[in-house]
This record gives sequence, C-alpha cells and structure tokens, in this order.
Amino acid sequence: MEIRKIVELLDAEIVCGADKIDEAVKYGFASDLMSDVLTLDSEGIMLVTGLTNLQTIRTAEMADITCIMFVRNKEITDEMKALAEENGMVLLECKYSMYKTVGMLHVAGLDPVY
Repeated sequence: MEIRKIVELLDAEIVCGADKIDEAVKYGFASDLMSDVLTLDSEGIMLVTGLTNLQTIRTAEMADITCIMFVRNKEITDEMKALAEENGMVLLECKYSMYKTVGMLHVAGLDPVY
C-alpha cells in the first residue's frame, strides 16, 4: 500500500519524509513495546505506535523500519524528527486510537506481519 493512500485513509499528517509518499509498505505492525518490534524479520513494515520518544526511532532504525505512524494525537518531538530525517524515515501522525487505525488499515488491505 502506498504511503499516500495511508495518509489519505487516516487523515494523517506527514511530519517528515514527504518525498517518499509514493513509496509502498507491505505490512503493518502495531506495538508500544519496542522489544516486540526488534523481533520482526520482514521488509516493508510500517510501525503503528503511540510511543513518542527517541527510542522508538532508534528501534525502528535497528529493525529496518522506514515508516512510523504515531496514533492518539501523539506529537513528534523535534529531536525525533531530526533523527528520523537522518535515517530517511517517514513519520506520520494521526488522531485515531491504535485499535481504530489498525482496523482501518486492515480493511483497506494492508497485511499484518503475522
């Protein structure tokens, strides 16, 4: 699914990585537990989380995740944005709960990791 479609579907805001809006993600994975994120072994994952701190960006970097959707109106800090830009990541914000966000993405056709 193209990131552009995800942004439209969730009425999301692109915080950084707007130049990658036409790229696609294959899978979605939702978690606030970064230890669970580190167990992933797939490419093309979009992380859905409400955890807004630098550790989220660093964990995504280690897991080769280049697109993160922050839910529940969580705001991305300037430090997070700078680190994500350094790593070529797309950061998105949406107002929905994690449950609703994941449900909307699933109905729209984004596959789960497992």
